[in-house]
Amino acid sequence: MAEMASMNISLPAPMKGWVEEKANSGQYSNTSDYVRDLIRKDQERDARIARIQMLADEARASGVLTNSTQDNREGARRLASLDL
Repeated sequence: MAEMASMNISLPAPMKGWVEEKANSGQYSNTSDYVRDLIRKDQERDARIARIQMLADEARASGVLTNSTQDNREGARRLASLDL
C-alpha cells in the first residue's frame, strides 16, 4: 500500500454530514475511505473519457465512416461502461 499523506479540507455543514453518513453506513470504515473511493472513481472516469477521446480522434483521422450514428452511440455507451 502507498504511503499515506494527510490533507485537511473544509466542507459546508451539509456536505460534511453527507460524508459522515456515508462513512457510518457500514460501506466505508471512515470518512477518509469514502473520500478515497470518490477520488478513485473520478480517476477511473477521467481515464475512460481519455480513452474514448483517443478512439474518437483515431476514428476521425481515419476518414472512414462505416457505422451509422446509432451504431456509434451504442459503441460509445459500451466503452463508457467498461473498466479500461
